[in-house]
Amino acid sequence: MATPSLLLLLADGRFPAGAHAHSGGLEAAVAAGRVTDLASLEAFLAGRLATAGLVGAAFAAAAHRAAVAETADPAESVARSGALARLDAELDARTAAPALRAVSRRQGRALLRAGRAIWSDAPFADLPATPGGAHQPLVLGLLCAAAGLSRAETATIAAYGTLTGTASAGVRLLGLDPYQVQALLVGLADACDGTAADAARAADDPPERLPAAAAPLADIHAEIHATWEVRLFAS
Repeated sequence: MATPSLLLLLADGRFPAGAHAHSGGLEAAVAAGRVTDLASLEAFLAGRLATAGLVGAAFAAAAHRAAVAETADPAESVARSGALARLDAELDARTAAPALRAVSRRQGRALLRAGRAIWSDAPFADLPATPGGAHQPLVLGLLCAAAGLSRAETATIAAYGTLTGTASAGVRLLGLDPYQVQALLVGLADACDGTAADAARAADDPPERLPAAAAPLADIHAEIHATWEVRLFAS
């Protein structure tokens, strides 16, 4: 059984998975003049939570379900591999922007390196052998299962992660008061918990019925951001 410390460890932005290098699309939104102050940052975070946060948390919870599910198949890893491959394909279909697909797989590789170093007996070999590696939410689901966390805790970490890195980037990009930004995150805590709960429940559905909330403007910003020669964040 996992301890509360493990939950905090995996939710910590300092966990060595490279999350600190990403702004979650905020850098491009700031450059476009769409996020300029605390109020517009709050709206950006709420929108991100309702789209990328919900989708990522649902897929992380579904991957956790696949990792811990009992199966009658004697070749358990074969069944798990098939489930994870379906999840990877469905998440790929929900990620319209090539730049965001690349970012998700890049973050998945970074998280996988950390996971293999800490939980070497986890079934990471069952992740799909897709070019670029598996999507980050799938790796997170397996990692949280290996740590003994619940499906709900997995969804919470995923949803929380879509907020904190972007909020921190807002301090750097806009010169905002970090105390006010933290107060903003406190104000979004209930929404984050609600999103995580919705995602954990959705994980019982087949992959094709998992949430597919989209943010077309974020996709456009991601493609534009990928063309910049000079940028502060990787995405």
